Amino acid sequence: MAAEIVNPRNDSGTEGAPEEPFDPVFALHRGGKMAVQATVPVRNKDDLSLAYTPGVAKVCTAIAEQPELVNDYTWKSQVVAVVTDGTAVLGLGDIGPEASLPVMEGKAILFKQFGGVDAVPIALATTDTDEIVETVVRLAPSFGGVNLEDISAPRCFEIERKLQERLDIPVFHDDQHGTAIVTLAALRNAAKLTGRTLGELRGVISGAGAAGVAIAKFLLQAGLGDVAVADRKGIVSRDREDLTDVKREIAELTNKAGLSGSLETALAGADVFIGVSGGTVPEEAVAAMAPNAFVFAMANPNPEVHPDVAHKYAAVVATGRSDYPNQINNVLAFPGIFAGALQVRASRITEGMKIAAADAIADVVGDQLGRRSGTASGPSSPTTSSWS
Repeated sequence: MAAEIVNPRNDSGTEGAPEEPFDPVFALHRGGKMAVQATVPVRNKDDLSLAYTPGVAKVCTAIAEQPELVNDYTWKSQVVAVVTDGTAVLGLGDIGPEASLPVMEGKAILFKQFGGVDAVPIALATTDTDEIVETVVRLAPSFGGVNLEDISAPRCFEIERKLQERLDIPVFHDDQHGTAIVTLAALRNAAKLTGRTLGELRGVISGAGAAGVAIAKFLLQAGLGDVAVADRKGIVSRDREDLTDVKREIAELTNKAGLSGSLETALAGADVFIGVSGGTVPEEAVAAMAPNAFVFAMANPNPEVHPDVAHKYAAVVATGRSDYPNQINNVLAFPGIFAGALQVRASRITEGMKIAAADAIADVVGDQLGRRSGTASGPSSPTTSSWS
């Protein structure tokens, strides 16, 4: 019956296994979220002879003689590989390739739903950088682009760089660039709503992994006044001796104010909080931010600052979740980015393309940009409302 499902931990059919109330999440995921579907009919022998042998041999021969024809006569130019090793899945961390598959399937159906792009989830049973690179390079003839997903830092930076050097198709680490694009779009609209420019704002990023590093670089390139990045040990600053090469580079680019110490120290008087780390930010630290501050608590599934708390102090509040208002999530970016790149058969996704994507996403809000009269769970005052 549809009213109940077996507890997933006891789903092997064990006699007497306890049952739990219906859970729509498990019900939706049962059997997976996607399938391969033919785009041409195979109704009779004539169809079969065209779609397969002997007709297909003509196409194979033509591609062998002119390799670029693969983009016209196969799905290559319309399909993306969604590649992970399962080491940095959502806010869940290193849960392995099998446990990452529900997320990768989700990414694939979002590619199709919002960008008209086919995507194939590929979860790799290795965390070795060179093995991942070699595997993807060998798979690349089947795909028009590669979307790297949920691969932990700092390996993700090297993997993306090496793949892009060796491949002539776009390689895009969504946790870095997709997140940076949507963050810039949201920040542009928040600044516009409160009558400020990016150059007037000082930001704080919680998280010095893939997303945090990419967001910091991208926002500074776009003109943000200053930003400090914090990891588990506090503000990434030049005086720290425990920094990786990536964090050392970030220390040189960020924190013009010369702050050191904890995340809470950095938040005092800050205009923008951007959370991409998980964890919880104390309410008193949010209260210490500047007037008309922005709180973008984007960790999934649990925001660093609950919207009800953020709304007490901030002018603009957003999370990475789709069930709260003002979602800032890379789903707003990656389907369209790849759709455009595949359409023009780009070999790279450039900085200019990313800036243009952020501007376009911000512009989509249009006349809807304005104050709201409510929060995620109740009413708020006009000074603590959010944009939509």
